[in-house]
Amino acid sequence: MSLIKDKIDPENLPQHVAIIMDGNGRWAKSRGEERTFGHKNAIDAVRNAINACNEIHIPYLTLYTFSSENWNRPAEEVNTLMNLLVETLLLEAEEIFSKGLRMHVIGNLEKLPSLVKDQLLRVVELTKENTKGNLVLAISYGSQHEILNAVKSISEDVKEGKVDIEDIDEKLFESHLYTKDFPLMDLLIRTSGEIRISNFLLWQIAYAELQFLNVLWPDFSKDIFFQCIVDYQNKERRFGMTGEQIKIQ
Repeated sequence: MSLIKDKIDPENLPQHVAIIMDGNGRWAKSRGEERTFGHKNAIDAVRNAINACNEIHIPYLTLYTFSSENWNRPAEEVNTLMNLLVETLLLEAEEIFSKGLRMHVIGNLEKLPSLVKDQLLRVVELTKENTKGNLVLAISYGSQHEILNAVKSISEDVKEGKVDIEDIDEKLFESHLYTKDFPLMDLLIRTSGEIRISNFLLWQIAYAELQFLNVLWPDFSKDIFFQCIVDYQNKERRFGMTGEQIKIQ
């Protein structure tokens, strides 16, 4: 049993955790291997994150699986990532279903190879009735593109007279994002020691706690995840208010 897990307060859990899974290439190079070796050895870390969330009943986990900028990587690496995604979904679909998790996909799916898109949508359909947790894969995802699409969509509604400009507020804007059916982020974790957001959920993390770990993604364990939750719970989240105001609420 994890001693770190025992420190977690079950009454103060984040409702939505997002992870930027970074460091596969450096992990592989440190072992004298090609970058693709790191991607193939990152599957256990993905399982660790999913299982850790499931164990402590965090309802939403979003994984930054493939960014819109990742299409600019060498073709061989992109092909490996796409093939690996299909293979992983084939292997893990039953496990995701048996855990009672519902899978969602966000991003520009039209750019994906048809085999990848079909497999993703198959698992989404397979798990749509599950209620024990939500696994969100951000694939071919870029936050700036998402925000621009939301602006265009709202502009069309204004042009057609469906929305008055005065009615545009945060809630309406969020209803046009990929994440409209999910709670906003409480905690964003990034591995690999890099301290940047990389065009990920820029609107949704406005008041999230951010944690940057000096751990390469293939080395990510359940205990590391549990420690992130403990650290999150040790923070006072004020949302622009003072500490005294928070205590009064």
